[in-house]
Amino acid sequence: MIVSLTPNTTIDLTVFVERLATNTTIRATRTVYSLGGKPTDAAWILGRMGVGSLALGLAAGAIGEKVKTLLEDFGVNTDFVEAEGETRINTVIIDESSGEHTTITSASMRVRPAHLELLRERCVAALERATVLITGGSLPPGMEPAFYFDAISLARERGVPVIFDAAEPNLSAGLAARPDFIKPNEHELSALVGRKLKSDAELYEAGRQILERYGTQSIITMGKDGALAVLRDRSYRIPPIAVAVSSPAGAGDAVLAGLAHGIYHRHPLEEGLRLGVAAATAVCLQPGTAAYDLNDMQRFLPQVELIPYPG
Repeated sequence: MIVSLTPNTTIDLTVFVERLATNTTIRATRTVYSLGGKPTDAAWILGRMGVGSLALGLAAGAIGEKVKTLLEDFGVNTDFVEAEGETRINTVIIDESSGEHTTITSASMRVRPAHLELLRERCVAALERATVLITGGSLPPGMEPAFYFDAISLARERGVPVIFDAAEPNLSAGLAARPDFIKPNEHELSALVGRKLKSDAELYEAGRQILERYGTQSIITMGKDGALAVLRDRSYRIPPIAVAVSSPAGAGDAVLAGLAHGIYHRHPLEEGLRLGVAAATAVCLQPGTAAYDLNDMQRFLPQVELIPYPG
């Protein structure tokens, strides 16, 4: 069973405008509601592939109920702990003239110690049956980065592979528990190591240092420049597939889904990478977050290149 653990669930409202401006009224050309939150997105993407999973985390209020509904509509089982207040809404504004996007995050739910205790109990129970755990994302008020160290440690103690995706300071806290994979982008990896990484060689060296210190493999996403997979046995440069991008939101989460799919089905790691990159490319074609067409994913799958790195 694939388990996702999302402490800070969200709904994304994606708003497309012809041109973003200030001090004026702008009419949206279209709006799309979709799921947000890295592990939740990955579970949603897997559900569209016909792969069921169990989604754990925290949710609150009417927006939290919407999160559950969107997941369950695609065959994802949910077992969220009800927190106080409301699950957050992210408003993603896409400027169609430039292709640039801006995200505005609303205040999140409030988390008490009792909520965390209950979430830990549910996590322990789920991990007894899990094949792989996907976790990461931001944390709501009332939670500390050490949450990720604890959650990843629980999985590691039970022999469950962990795919982890978060920014600082959560990334370093979770990395200390030695997850099997991390999926930072180049900016998150730069923040982790404390210096700007400007080239493939610098990103690769940072990934190698993480592998040597923690035993953790890195899938480093680089936006329009593709990705770099720093793995235990071999590493790969993965060029991007050229497409007309509608919205990149959720593309990185598709990589999480591909990796989890491969681990769950006991496929070679390369197959999971190919699937994740193909799904990520398909996500870029759709408005909203993490939405995609299965036919697009299948069309892109044979186009994914894994080029051994360094050459």
